[in-house]
This record gives sequence, structure tokens and C-alpha cells, in this order.
Amino acid sequence: MSRNPAENQLNLYKESQKETVTVTASHGAPVGNKSATQTAGPRGPVLLQDSHLIDELAHFERERIPERVVHAKGAGAFGYFEVTHDITKYCAAKLFEKVGKKTPLAVRFSTVGGESGSADTARDPRGFAVKFYTDDGIWDMVGNNTPIFFIRDPVLFPSFIHTQKRNPSTHLKDPDMFWDFISLRPETTHQTLFLFADRGIPDGYRFMNGYGSHTYKLVNADGKPVYCKFHFKTDQGIKNMDPVRAGELSGTDPDYSIRDLYNAIAKKEFPSWSLKVQIMTYEQAEKVPYNPFDLTKVWPQSDFPLIPVGRMVLDRNPSNYFAEVEQAAFAPSHLVPGIEPSPDKMLQARLFAYADTHRHRVGANYLMLPVNCPYRVATRNYQRDGPMNSTDNQGGAPNYFPNSFSGPQECPFARKLQNPPMPAPGNIDRYDSSDDDNFSQATVFYRRVLDDGGRRRLVNNIIDHLRNASPFLQERAVKNFAMVDADFGRQLVEGLKLKHAANL
Repeated sequence: MSRNPAENQLNLYKESQKETVTVTASHGAPVGNKSATQTAGPRGPVLLQDSHLIDELAHFERERIPERVVHAKGAGAFGYFEVTHDITKYCAAKLFEKVGKKTPLAVRFSTVGGESGSADTARDPRGFAVKFYTDDGIWDMVGNNTPIFFIRDPVLFPSFIHTQKRNPSTHLKDPDMFWDFISLRPETTHQTLFLFADRGIPDGYRFMNGYGSHTYKLVNADGKPVYCKFHFKTDQGIKNMDPVRAGELSGTDPDYSIRDLYNAIAKKEFPSWSLKVQIMTYEQAEKVPYNPFDLTKVWPQSDFPLIPVGRMVLDRNPSNYFAEVEQAAFAPSHLVPGIEPSPDKMLQARLFAYADTHRHRVGANYLMLPVNCPYRVATRNYQRDGPMNSTDNQGGAPNYFPNSFSGPQECPFARKLQNPPMPAPGNIDRYDSSDDDNFSQATVFYRRVLDDGGRRRLVNNIIDHLRNASPFLQERAVKNFAMVDADFGRQLVEGLKLKHAANL
């Protein structure tokens, strides 16, 4: 019987081995008997001196690093990025320096709200994280398969994620938690429409787009900055999954998306994405009628067209999932000269939060791990020590700056590109953005992006989920959706059979 590459992995590994290897303890010593513990007689107690048993158990008890709070379950792959169009007038980053240049990369796709054992086919945004191993170090583009997000102020992020997780009392997913937050924060409306529309359940990871989502800043060789958004367009075409089939697969094949990506690459059906950017000048940013740094909004492509940049190809599966995917650590703060953050509030918070999470989850020296290491450059800085330091700890180089003993010095080229002057928009305060145009772009999405069939499926998907929430939450949520489009609200009222429809 024919087997696909994922099913046949162990046989393929066996065929690749040319000779028998000896099992060893973790310190390298050969093990003579792997299947029996030392005891005092055949029925006697175990001896503490059995260092092999202690080695096995002690490591086993520490096999798992803490699960990611979000994006816990994912698939990884490796490949390259090739420049196909010149954008050096916008960006001086070395990976874009000439057409034809290739940069190795790693990618991790993921679901967002579920745990590591959850189903790949859940209705959920998908993480889309790309790690570029550039000549100037690591650039991590950490986005999703949607160009927007639910909230625009990072102080709400922990609360929002809690609503996607489990009720702390029942330990069950709770529609009341979800719809309570969604209906109390109308800025979630735009992304909620994306979530319950067709693209809320991609048919695997190969058939979805990826977005940097945030606004970034590009700087050219002259030090001139512009704002930018990144778009990865799937070359396989968009393909989504019917909710009924998705539900069936959650029981019969909960690892559907991981399996699909692995087998495609193993069969040399290498998936690819075309990278494109939108560019906005500082002057344009001051004139657009919306906040260009608001993560709940898109930049209309009619005003800021997509500019082609290059192509990403995935052509290698991980050789070991834990080493190369579970330990992979992506952070928006991993930037290279020529790519900078913007005033996007959500991005500003992520610059701290992601790297801080990795230090907790993997360790202070997580960037020394092979999958995270900027291996194309030598890391030279004034950081030292810490658990799991796996290098020469920078030998005898001075560990303080400034110094007179040939320690690493500042880079004039990087200084020119990093943090060019950016206008500060106002006084320091806590600005409430809850009413900052929550519906206009959601209206465009509902009326112009979706066709009749897409609008119908959106209504049905929302009804199927919202009917499980408390009646007062249903009414409040529908009131928000009616602000998007009156007929949209009417259909939800009828589908949910709301008693107080006259008040909506």
C-alpha cells in the first residue's frame, strides 16, 4: 500500500542510514544495556548508582519547554527569499540590495487561540512568521494571514487573548467570554468579519496569504524613510475550507495543515509566496483620513498599490520538530538596518513582549540555538553568561563599553539607517481610541469585498457561533454589526430570532 511521505518518514530515515550507530548516554559514553535497570537482584530495588536510568528520567521530566501562550500549535519549514524587483529607492536592507539575491529563511505557520493539541481546522486567524537569515543578522516578520487585528491598543491584548482561551472556572471555551469582549470593543468588528468570512478557515497553510499587518518604516541608503506594509501573496491561490468539512477533520485529522505542508514539500511541490509592499510617505501619512498606524485598518490598495519585491519558496522540511520549530523564536524587535518600527501602538508593545516571552520560554540565550542564530554574521556585543550559553562566551573580549581594548565598535552605516527622525504627534497621555472609526472599513469589506455568497456564509457563520452566547450579548453584538450594514444586522436578527429586535 502506498504511503505518503509523512506516514513513511521512519522508513525513509532507515534507508538513509549507511551503518549502525551506538546508543550513548547524554555525556557521550556508550550504553551497553538500554533495556534493563540496575537492581539488587532480579526482584530487588533499583540502585541510585544507575546513572543511565537517572539520565533518562531526569531528561524526560524536562522534555517540554513551556507552551506558547498564543500560537501554540504550528508547522515549520525552511527555504529562501529571492529578490525579483528593485526597491532600493525605499529600503537599504541588504537582503533587498539587488535583483536575484537569495536569503535563507525559516517559516512558522500556526493557529492562534488553541493549545498545542488543538485542531488545525479551527476557525481562527493563522500566524505567519518568517525568519530571514540576512547578511546583517536576523529579520523576523511576525504577522498573520489577515492584514488587520482585533484591537489597536496593546493594553487590551492579554484580556482579548483570555477570551479566546478557556473559562477559568469551567475550563471550557466560552462563547459568552468571546462575544462579551467583541461586543464591548467595536474596533474588533473589522477583524471579526474576516474571521467569520470564508478566509476564517484556510484549507491548510499553503493556500493563504501572509501579512506583516503592522505599519513599518523603510529607510534608504540616503537615510530617507517611508512607511510600509508587507504582503505575502500565495502563489498557490486562496483556498478555504467549508465549516462542515473543517468540523469533520477536527475529529478525523486534527493535524491536517501540518500534514499537508510536510507532504507537499517532501513531494517537491514547493509552496511559494510573492512578497509585495505598500509605500506611504510621511507627507501622505499626515493627510490620509484614517490613522495609518491603526492595526484595525488597511491601507486601500487603490491609494497605495502593491509593489512587487520578491518570492519566498519553502523547499525543506524540519529534520526535527522540537529543535527547529518548537524552539524557533520570532520577534518583531529582530530588525535589520533599513527596516524600522513605526508609531503603531500594537507593534511598539510587541517589540518588548515577544523577545521577553522567548527569554522566559526558551532561555536568556535563545538566540544561540541553531534555528534562531544569526549564523551568517558573527555576534559581537557586551552580553555575557546566562544559562545554556553554548558558545565560547566571546572569549577574552572586554565585556564593557566603551573600552580601549579592541571591543566591538558602533557601525556608521547602521547609525545612518536606524531610527531616523520621526515626528512626535502630541503630548504624552493615555488616549482612549475606542471610538476611532470602528465601522467604515468593515462596511467596505462587507459591501465591496464579499460577494453575495460570501455575505450569506458570513451571516450563517456568525449565527452558528453567536447563538451560543447569552441573549443580551447577542443583541449587543448584532447592534454593532448593524452599524456595518443595516441589512446585515436585519439578517442576524432574523437568524437569531431576537426578541428585542426593535431596539437594535
